[in-house]
Amino acid sequence: MTHNERRDLGLPYISDEEVFEEQKIARRLTQQLNTADRSDFKAIGKIIKELFGKSENAFVNPPFYCDYGKNIEVGKNFFANYNCTILDVAKVRIGDNCQMAPNVAIYTAGHPVHPLTRNTMYEYGIEVTIGDNVWIGGNTVICPGVHIGNNTVIGAGSVVTNDIPDQVIAAGNPCRVIRKITDADKKCYYKNLEFDEETWHDVQMRINKSET
Repeated sequence: MTHNERRDLGLPYISDEEVFEEQKIARRLTQQLNTADRSDFKAIGKIIKELFGKSENAFVNPPFYCDYGKNIEVGKNFFANYNCTILDVAKVRIGDNCQMAPNVAIYTAGHPVHPLTRNTMYEYGIEVTIGDNVWIGGNTVICPGVHIGNNTVIGAGSVVTNDIPDQVIAAGNPCRVIRKITDADKKCYYKNLEFDEETWHDVQMRINKSET
């Protein structure tokens, strides 16, 4: 087996010349993205569509970095803010309506713990899965093999090393569940601050429209 084949099967592999050759595609596209006119949203969206393995109405604020791009699959209305890094050695699957604050990092790549084994140059990739309607706070790191459930919020500065369930707020290093998200949270825009009457009316209309 080639090391590209080993990598794609989720086996330990070495980043040899063939692997580097495949990475050149994403490096060219991310260079185009990161040097594009930041006000040309249409051009940025077009590069993202070409870079990602799957996307629908996705947008990323440059700069953005990844290894392959083709292993990144995002659902509808994906948004990543400035300085997002996704090491997509393995698949990164992200659901609909997901948002990422600045400096979010998703790592599928890793190396053996023991120094002698690590120095043989073997590495690995283990997929990451993020559900629908997830918001990832700024400076969060998501480690290999993590699964994050639907409708969940990850607080800023978290290091996510284990799976996080649906419909919760989780934060910390290591990231842990703080509490469930309930209907009481619906009318608040920040902690206990509630929408004013005019905005709440508009919010309700938008919610109703999205559910029909």
